[in-house]
Order: sequence, then structure tokens, then C-alpha cells
Amino acid sequence: MLSATRKLLECGIDLLPPSLNRGLVVNEPIGALVHLGIARAYALQGDTAKARVAYQDFLTLWKDADPDIPILLAAKAEYAKLKSLG
Repeated sequence: MLSATRKLLECGIDLLPPSLNRGLVVNEPIGALVHLGIARAYALQGDTAKARVAYQDFLTLWKDADPDIPILLAAKAEYAKLKSLG
């Protein structure tokens, strides 16, 4: 997913159109993954403030998930790295 996101960014394709509203993502596992994708896209764009918010949204939605799920572990590590940058 990251390589596809990176390619879209390199082509100048707007990943987050103005019509995107975080409130429209439902509290479902797949919907929560949208938050993670948004967080990763913002991080790749260098918008750390928006990336942090999106990571926080994802982690809040998955707060009761099994702690050893690989994608949750990856998201926590990515968020920690982002927080350490500033």
C-alpha cells in the first residue's frame, strides 16, 4: 500500500479530496484501516500534525483489539516514530 501511495504522491494525485470527511468512516475494522491509510499518506506528504491525528483516530478505534495483531503493532511503531520526530 505504501508504494502505491508513494506513486500517487509522485504523480501529484490528491489523495484526500475536500469531500473526504473523517466522520464518515464507520467504526468497523475496515473503516478503521482507512484512518491508518490516511495517516500513512499524510506522513508521506510530510504533514506530521494531520498524520498524528489520523494515527490517534486509528489507535482509538482499535484500542480494544488484540495487542499482537501485526497491523496494529506496525501502526503503533509508525506513530511512535512520528511522535519522536517532533
